[in-house]
Formats: sequence, C-alpha cells, structure tokens
Amino acid sequence: MPPDADKLRHRKAEQVSAATFDTNDTTQRAVSEERIVPLSQLKTTEICIDGVVYDISKFDHPGGETIQLFGGNDVTIQYKMIHAYHTEKHLEKMKRVGKVTDFQSEYKFDTPFEREMKKEVFKIVRRGKEFGTYGWFFRAFAYVGIFFYLQYLWTQKTTWTLAIIYGVSQALIGMNVQHDANHGACSKKPWVNDMFGLGADFIGGSKWLWMEQHWTHHSYTNHATKDPDSFGAEPMLLFNDYPIGHPARKWFHRFQAFFYAIVLSGYWVSSVFNPQVLDLRQRGAEFVGIQMENDFIKSRRKYATALRILYIVTNIVVPFVNSGLSWKTFGQIMLMGVSESLALAVLFSLSHNFEHSDRDPTADTRKTNEPVCWFKSQVETSCTYGGFISGCFTGGLNFQVEHHLFPRMSSGWYPFIAPKVREICAKHGVRYVYYPWVHQNLISTLKYMHAAGSGEHWLDNPLSGKM
Repeated sequence: MPPDADKLRHRKAEQVSAATFDTNDTTQRAVSEERIVPLSQLKTTEICIDGVVYDISKFDHPGGETIQLFGGNDVTIQYKMIHAYHTEKHLEKMKRVGKVTDFQSEYKFDTPFEREMKKEVFKIVRRGKEFGTYGWFFRAFAYVGIFFYLQYLWTQKTTWTLAIIYGVSQALIGMNVQHDANHGACSKKPWVNDMFGLGADFIGGSKWLWMEQHWTHHSYTNHATKDPDSFGAEPMLLFNDYPIGHPARKWFHRFQAFFYAIVLSGYWVSSVFNPQVLDLRQRGAEFVGIQMENDFIKSRRKYATALRILYIVTNIVVPFVNSGLSWKTFGQIMLMGVSESLALAVLFSLSHNFEHSDRDPTADTRKTNEPVCWFKSQVETSCTYGGFISGCFTGGLNFQVEHHLFPRMSSGWYPFIAPKVREICAKHGVRYVYYPWVHQNLISTLKYMHAAGSGEHWLDNPLSGKM
C-alpha cells in the first residue's frame, strides 16, 4: 500500500461529502424558493402536471408551440395521453417552479391494463414510427387535391351537385387531414402538423378552437361536467343521460331521435359564423375550467380571424358574385354546408353515444374517492365500427377506441393495432364495443338518443310510465 493511501482516501471522502452537501444545499434552496399556489393562480406561462408547476416560457418543446396553447392550466391528463412514452426524465427538461395546493385527479395512469396495452401495441408500432404512414400521406394529399379542385369549380359556378360533392370533400379534410395533424400525429416535425392542421380553417373551422375543445374532450370523454362535447349541442340535443327532473331536460327531448340529424345539419353554420374565432376562447372548454387568456392564444387571434374572412369570401361571397345574388345560389351554399355538416357531425356523434356506452366514467371515484383507470374509461366510453375501408373515408375515426387510447398515433396504424387492442381488453375484462357495419352503430346511436331524451334509463319500468 502507498505510504499516503490513507490520507488520499480521507481527502477524497471529504471532497465527496462536501460536494454532496453543496448539492443537497442547492436542492433545498430550490425547493424552498418554489411557489405554493392554487391552480387558479397559475401564470399564463406555467402548466401543472401531477401537482407540480413548470415554467414553459423558455421551454423548447420538441412537439412545437402547441404546449403554449394550454398555458395557465392543469395539463396532467393532456400531457400523459399525448406522451405515450412518458417517463420522469421528460419532465426534467422543463423548469420546475412550484406546486399547487388543490391538485386532484379523478383518473390514474400506469395501471396493469395500461402497461400491457402499451407493451403489446408498441410491439406492432415501434417508437418513432407512430406517425403518418405512406398510405396516410397518399390519402391526405389525394383529399387535399380533390378539395382545392372542387373549391376552384365552386368559385366559378355553383350547382346543386357540386354543392353536395364539395361539402363532403370538406368533411373529408376534417376527418382525414386536420384531425391527425392537430393531434400531432401525422409527423414528428411540428411544422408539418401545423401546415396540415390549418385544414380546419379551410373548411370553416379553426385549428386553435378545435384543439381547445377536442383535447379537453379526449381528456374527459363522456364526463358530464368536463367533456365539452357531452353538452355542446344543448339545449337542442341531450347527449348526456341526465336524471329525471334535471334542469337541462325539456319536453321535446323525448323526440330528439327524430330531429337529431336536422340539428346536426346546422353544424356548418354554427361553426362558420361562430364569434369565438375573434378571441379564440372556446366556450365549452372555458366552461369546464380551461384558461385561454395566455399570450400564445392572443397572438393567434389575428391569424384565425384572417383565415375565417378568407373562408367566407371564397365560399360565400365569391359564389354570390359569380353565380348571382339569388335564392338559388343561397340554397346551393346552404346545401354545401348541410352536406359537410352531416358527413362530419353524424359520424362524430356515433363515437361515444351508443347503447351501453359508459356515460359516467368517474362514478366509482365519487363513491370510493379512488381515481379510475384513464385507459379503461377511454375504451368503455368509445366504440369502433367497420375496418380498413371505413378508415380510408373517415380518417380512422371509425377506430374510435384505438384513437382514444393512442391519440398521437397516426390513424393509418389503427387497423393494424385493433385486433391486439381487443385481445388485451378481453383479457382484462374491459368492455370493447364493436359494430361490423356503420349502420349498426347509427341504429344504436338513435336508440341511445331516444333513451337519453326520454330518460327511460332512470325509470324502474319504462313500459309502466311510473318513475
């Protein structure tokens, strides 16, 4: 042994001890400097995940600026549903600045069902390969090309036939192009998603309003008080199955299965002339508590307004100029809007409104104070119909179960993972609803709409007329 070995050992031990003390001291100082605030006092450049507050003002997000859209909010569920490969290492990339005092969640993640589902699905779709396939891009470019060609014809001369075809082509953009893009699913490159995501604005909507509402819907699917889609058609339609005597119930809802399609046919008008495009505060998401007054949203208002003006000029003003200011031209424009509305809204409504859909996914939480498995709730509040062919027309939205489990996976992959998803659901006793044909799903939806409107699920014996 060298003569000074003991001295060297002691010296190194003292250095390690000092370094450890400095690290601990720095950590303790950082923790002591953290802000302790309620959720309502989050800054617009901060987000909350699992009760921890992060500053995103200078965060270079790999997925682009989308993260800024939800600045000022608890994004625990949004974060985990989009980041399927989430680990604690991901969160270390952001600057931690505090904790919230009133964080609570009705949902839990990393359950045995979720772990096995991810493990098996990721054997089919490897990490980094979950984005748009060659088939998806071929379909997207085909629909975009058809759309712009029909739009050119529409600006030259309107006809009744063109009104129907052009309206449906806009719906195809909504389902096949902008939907994947605004989920960040068509490419790992943010600018590609941003470009295709503007498809929402080219069909009379707004990508920013859509994301505010749709990401909230995904987070809280069929939650009666937190899912904007569940009450978005009120007071005309009830998608929520409210108890008898609930103030939202009206006498005419018992007949809603008969006028359901008529109400949905007005979707285009309500979207194109929606004043919310001026402030980009989607009222449904705002109603459930999403804050939308951050600098990112404010900076996008001028673009959203300009795109809406462009849409109205192209699709309404120019046809009146070139085809004549007449009731005929007005009727053709309205037919175009109705065609888009029915193609979009009816197919959307099938996804979560059907017989045996879980309309109260957090009921057990209220009874036991234990959060429910988010993955399980997504399966039991959604349904799937058809297969590959249906997916080519609906942008994979017929695979609604698969989409809600993996919202940042391109719809091009859903036909490949669907059999495995069903297998894992059966293994864990999770109810997976599948309809071989779309008309079967539609019939089930109409039956549900009647039951929800009449309140028959709340009657001891629906045939007796007694409550």
